[in-house]
Amino acid sequence: MSVLFEHSPWVEARADARPSSGDRHADLMAVVRDASPEEQLALIRAHPELAGRKARAGELTAASTGEQARAGLDGLTAEELGELEAVNRAYRERFGFPLIVCVREHTKDSILAWGRARLGHTADDEVATALGEIAKIAGLRLRDLVREASR
Repeated sequence: MSVLFEHSPWVEARADARPSSGDRHADLMAVVRDASPEEQLALIRAHPELAGRKARAGELTAASTGEQARAGLDGLTAEELGELEAVNRAYRERFGFPLIVCVREHTKDSILAWGRARLGHTADDEVATALGEIAKIAGLRLRDLVREASR
């Protein structure tokens, strides 16, 4: 199971099958970049909704659970949760995939604001943005793994 990419072990498997450039993150992102549009959408859709049903049920990966908690998404007020649920719902209805945010770079307030702003983007822009956010998430997770291994 991949800890770098949500429920998408194919990314790491394909990177492992290629010659290494010596930059693991770049190699992984080359796989994502070279993937078909359908595979890219599957990668995006493999991500959970922020503070969504799976988060509330304790069904997220350990990495997602920790990241969402650090951003304060596990302690939202009822009003904040309602706002985020409305943004998540509108976003999924508009684009057909969940709002992806590298939550380590945000607060709960900035996540809500950016989510609302992104509703005005085109679908192509949002695919590119989601893949960029996934790249950041994977890079931070990879950095964490390297730090853990060096201890």
